[in-house]
Amino acid sequence: MQKLILSFLVFVSLLSKAQNKQVNIVLGLMSIQETAWNNGDLKGFMEHYWKSDSLKFIGSKGITYGWQKTLDNYLKSYPTKEAMGVLKFTIIEASQLSKESIYIIGKWQLTKEKPVGGHFTLLWKKINGKWVIVADHTS
Repeated sequence: MQKLILSFLVFVSLLSKAQNKQVNIVLGLMSIQETAWNNGDLKGFMEHYWKSDSLKFIGSKGITYGWQKTLDNYLKSYPTKEAMGVLKFTIIEASQLSKESIYIIGKWQLTKEKPVGGHFTLLWKKINGKWVIVADHTS
């Protein structure tokens, strides 16, 4: 019985380490997004969003479907590097829900002439071996 319990604990420990590794990969991608934003590179920022008409972005104006429409909204709202300001993410919670999905809750802050900020919830999915944001609820 003790061997069975020990085997189970080792399995759970290895599973937890594998999940933490995937969460850390996604957090690293979010760091890349911050850098792209802060360099004025909206297309680079959008690189980690799902390039699909099924992408969902939920903001104060409602829901936007699709990668291109989401990019177009960003370009309209942030036409210059100065308008974009400096982005900083603060992670509140990061959880792997399954082998193919990770859930992130956090805060965002844009430092610029009139600072703004809020909260976000991201659903990341592993599609074709690549982690991408499939749903973004930002307020």
